[in-house]
Amino acid sequence: MRDEENGFVEELFHADHPSLVTHHLRIMTTEEIEQLLAQQPIALLHRLARGRVQRHFRAGKRRLIEVLLRHSAENRAGFESDLLTLIGEQQARPAPPPPQAPAARKPKPSAPPRRTAHRPVEPESHEPGVTLSSWLDGLGVPPPQTFVPDAWQEDAIAKLRESDVVVSVPTGSGKTYVAVEAARRAIAENRTVIYTSPLKALSNTKYTEFSKIFGADQVGILTGDRRDNGQAPLLIMTTEILRNLLYDAGGGEIDVRLDTLGLVILDESQYIADPERGVVWEETIIFCPSQAKLLLLSASIGNPHDIAEWLTTIRPTPCHLIRHSTRTVPLRAGYLHPNGKLTPFFRTVGIPHGHPSHLHPEAKRLFAQYEDETLPSGRRR
Repeated sequence: MRDEENGFVEELFHADHPSLVTHHLRIMTTEEIEQLLAQQPIALLHRLARGRVQRHFRAGKRRLIEVLLRHSAENRAGFESDLLTLIGEQQARPAPPPPQAPAARKPKPSAPPRRTAHRPVEPESHEPGVTLSSWLDGLGVPPPQTFVPDAWQEDAIAKLRESDVVVSVPTGSGKTYVAVEAARRAIAENRTVIYTSPLKALSNTKYTEFSKIFGADQVGILTGDRRDNGQAPLLIMTTEILRNLLYDAGGGEIDVRLDTLGLVILDESQYIADPERGVVWEETIIFCPSQAKLLLLSASIGNPHDIAEWLTTIRPTPCHLIRHSTRTVPLRAGYLHPNGKLTPFFRTVGIPHGHPSHLHPEAKRLFAQYEDETLPSGRRR
């Protein structure tokens, strides 16, 4: 019985659990919950774990109790209530009738071995798996060839003449080329360019890379622990540094000449969705001077059209979305066993779409071998 409004909590337990009697105005201790969980069948623990523990069907009883105890710390009262409800349902079930003795003894057919747990049955594919040599074929450094920009790259650079641009393309497709060409054009027009990244390490890498492209005298860096060539036309910094500069400019303190700012490049702009740091990207975009064009780059924004629409509502010019889905550098998935054995992860050379469960037969064998070598005997499947 629970009366949440008056703060009164009373739990009635079955006589089989004499140690758990009526409780008033307190929640069970961790030791009491652990003892109660240990007394329950594994099927009840799996029911309790649904919606709380991922892949709970693969865990043994002791491991499952440990995970449930950790989870119960977040909401002890709710966890305790669910546990007691399941126990009550278990006790309320009628006992099965005793089996009747057969009229005559007959040979019993041998029953298949019982399985302690069930995993979803994956549809088997009759397509033979690729060989390791064919899976490795083509990997390596490609031969040199003349660079030809993709149509989406040229479109992004052209749109930046008129408005802000959000570029959402797969990793390795050439986002940096757009940033370099847009920065080159802005510098030629005597405009300042600011390139931001979410990490100091990435900012240092871009500083080295852009110094080779534009020349060391044309590139500066501003981070929390480094300040070099702060009056250069192309400045590399973290997004937090730029946000702070915009704060200072709003208060009349000018550290960088923002009146000449022509282009702001926000790399890894998917951080705008980060629960803790996303506000930095939002404020940077909101406080960015209207005369500067914004270029947002990302390979993992889930809703780039929403970001582009939002920029259109708060900025003086419409924002264009450049979206490209073809992966220039294809991905291949493999599995490396601790014993050094390498095998394709899937039956196909590339990563299949729509049938990710079609694992390579050798990969499945190595998975089973790894479980036999590492999992306790009671948890092997």
